[in-house]
Amino acid sequence: MKDWSAEYGSVEEAGEAALSALDREHRKLTDVTNMIDEESTTVRSKDRSVSMDFDGRGEITGITFHGTKYRGMAPAELSHLLVETIRAGRAQCMQKVADAMGEDFLPGISFADLATGKMDAEDIFQKLVSPFLGDEAGDGILGRSPKDTQGGSRNG
Repeated sequence: MKDWSAEYGSVEEAGEAALSALDREHRKLTDVTNMIDEESTTVRSKDRSVSMDFDGRGEITGITFHGTKYRGMAPAELSHLLVETIRAGRAQCMQKVADAMGEDFLPGISFADLATGKMDAEDIFQKLVSPFLGDEAGDGILGRSPKDTQGGSRNG
């Protein structure tokens, strides 16, 4: 566990530091929420025949077809173009939010990884509780090694 007495002179000082950190995070989340509400992103497809508008949450707010190229596309080709453009737009939106969030908003957990589902629940849980467990976290949470993806249990 973290040795609070080494970093702070008193419990009151540690409490004030914690409240100050909480206030900073609250202001940052307020700023990010405002940015999400006001932000918009426009992405154009690779072949420039389609553009899509996204709100700050990555939801599509508009689709514009440029020219008539899309009319001659096979259904699968048009579908692929739309899906790829949606992915690119949502990725840009998530990156804007991640940039606004700044450094990892939780130790070892980036907003982008969390928002895009690149981290599974067990990895997140491991990163959240490991600071409280100190050296014991090396054995993994729930008896699983952090590298054990098979979910095997520890029996001695």
